[in-house]
Amino acid sequence: MHVNSIEHIAIAVKNLDESINFYENTFGLKCYLIEEVVDQKVRTAFFNVGGTKIELVESTDSQGTIAKFIEKHGEGIHHIAFAVNDVESSLKELESKGIKLIDRTPRPGAEGLDIAFLHPKSTLGVLTELCKEKLKDK
Repeated sequence: MHVNSIEHIAIAVKNLDESINFYENTFGLKCYLIEEVVDQKVRTAFFNVGGTKIELVESTDSQGTIAKFIEKHGEGIHHIAFAVNDVESSLKELESKGIKLIDRTPRPGAEGLDIAFLHPKSTLGVLTELCKEKLKDK
């Protein structure tokens, strides 16, 4: 497995619109995409910061994982995502090394990426996401 880059850092927020305003007005960042990922029960907003993205994540369901995270931990960093060439083979390799997987196979995520999560009990307490590296338009 080869990690190509940090794809994004995700921040769990209670109110996506207020949080977008905060990042735009405080840091001068520009939100370039708002997207709902229905099967994950979230709305997301993305900001480019150099070669890395910040993803704000708001729950669309009071019983969703983001809502439960905020209830337990409050708003804040939820996970880090690494871009890899092949999510499926990366999962197999990591599992062979004893890493506990949340997702055994990739699933669709925001921005059309294939994603999969690793359990924080196996990753030093950090929820970690693998994303298929998005090919840049030429």
